[in-house]
Amino acid sequence: MSETCRASEWQSHGRGTAYCLSLLSTTEWLQINIPTMDLNSVKSPLNFIQHLLDDEAVQVLGNYESWWQAEGMAISETVDRAGTPWLRMFDELGRRRDEILFPNCYWQMLRKGYETGAIWRAGEGRSLKMHYLIDYFTCFFDPGLGCPYIVSLSTTVPIIKYGSPEAKARFLPHLLRRDGTNWQGATWMTEIKGGSDLGSNVETVARKVPQTSQSAEELWLLNGDKYFASNVGAEVAIVAARPEQSGTGVRPVDHLQDARPTSSPHGLALFLVPRYRDGHAATSAPGSVPGAIATGSPDNRQLNYFIRRLKNKIGTRSVPTGEVELRDSEAYLLGNTEWGIYLILESLNLSRVGNIVGSVALAQRALADALRFAEARIAFGKPIIRQPLLRRQCEQRLEELRQARALMWTAIELLDEVWSETPRYSDRYHLFRLVTHLAKYWTAELAVQLAKWNMEVHGGMGVLAEYAAERWLREAMILPIWEGTPHRQMLDGLEVMERKRAHEMLFAELAPFADKEELKVIASRVERHLRLSSEEKEAGIEDIFRDLARFTARALAKGTE
Repeated sequence: MSETCRASEWQSHGRGTAYCLSLLSTTEWLQINIPTMDLNSVKSPLNFIQHLLDDEAVQVLGNYESWWQAEGMAISETVDRAGTPWLRMFDELGRRRDEILFPNCYWQMLRKGYETGAIWRAGEGRSLKMHYLIDYFTCFFDPGLGCPYIVSLSTTVPIIKYGSPEAKARFLPHLLRRDGTNWQGATWMTEIKGGSDLGSNVETVARKVPQTSQSAEELWLLNGDKYFASNVGAEVAIVAARPEQSGTGVRPVDHLQDARPTSSPHGLALFLVPRYRDGHAATSAPGSVPGAIATGSPDNRQLNYFIRRLKNKIGTRSVPTGEVELRDSEAYLLGNTEWGIYLILESLNLSRVGNIVGSVALAQRALADALRFAEARIAFGKPIIRQPLLRRQCEQRLEELRQARALMWTAIELLDEVWSETPRYSDRYHLFRLVTHLAKYWTAELAVQLAKWNMEVHGGMGVLAEYAAERWLREAMILPIWEGTPHRQMLDGLEVMERKRAHEMLFAELAPFADKEELKVIASRVERHLRLSSEEKEAGIEDIFRDLARFTARALAKGTE
């Protein structure tokens, strides 16, 4: 390993991602019955979540954490300081290549998570929990690196559920390799007009190719551009596109009433787009994990999508994000064209849970770094952690982190229960949706707030680029935006409460351990809000949604004590 990739001191690294959270008021804090808390538990992801793990997971994740401490942190800092990687569009002979040039140690860091089981463990069993646990440990040390793992999962799961037999045979063995040479996935929905209103903004068109024989696999050709394409260079991506003649717009989604084939001409479909054209793939895919094997002739590969450029981002530099051009790109339909929006939302919810996991992990890292610094920094004759105000702030933030952990774990457990469902969805699926919207909104805010507070604890050192604190704030700022902004979480949460009465299921889940008076008050507020006019409901959703998220997190944390 090069000099720049050697391990160095923990406190010289850092990572974060999130949004903005109003902290507990003094009155709320005094009302909470907080058990004796060990602040030192936040210094290690294993120590902080070990009570959630079985013996095998403790062993696997303990080894993974040890690798990060010995090697991974230094590699992560190297990648972050290097900034945006180079895009080599052509080789010396003028042939189009679109290679992404990271330092060699980046690929070592990336492979480690895949070897540990970020994808293959999910593919071999019926549980997704281990994926999200690996992602948690990854994001504690490097939040951006969690993105390749989650979008690879969000590619693999739809193939498992909706792929044709031919697609499963072609793609799954490569995605589920155990040795780190697996193919990577990606999820590309957003175009230049924005990502929240996919029904209006997706202009990529899919044209069906006439089949030459009954046995031939159905082929489509896609034409369009994707503006924010994370994990660009992946061997296979799931892509939102509009089949020809389908019109524009997506009907209002009713996840129960509308979960059936429809003759409506409006809508989107979800497609698999491989990196190379069929029969013209390479035995090595330099834009992704080195050593990944594609089918076809190594001397005659032909790109199936093109990378226009890479984005110059302030954070998450360990995942390449670019603009993708689809030019008669070969694609394979997932499911059917009528269910496309549901498949897109399923994939999005997988990634939203990943965003929740990354947010809580980053919040823990920010608190851990603040605590380490506070134990060593001397002011007025003693370490600043022993100053009453800062000590109280640390304890308050630890309690918030415990609540976020409980909310995160509930989202993971609900997802693990319902992820294999297909339309029509169960009531439990809609409960999962509401919990995910609440958790994504609230944990992202918490991560940003804790990353900012960590800078404050470090004082002037916090704004120096040579130390870790400023990085965690840079990393945190994407978390409220990834997989849907706070506005999107609030409005989608409002929809599932209004149309599916998901809040009633939530309150029933929380009743055994929630404060009865608080539960009565929040339930009454939600019902009053749902009786408002449409415009009033949307305009006034923020306060009630924030309070509902915080109430849910507090109740779940109390239930785990």
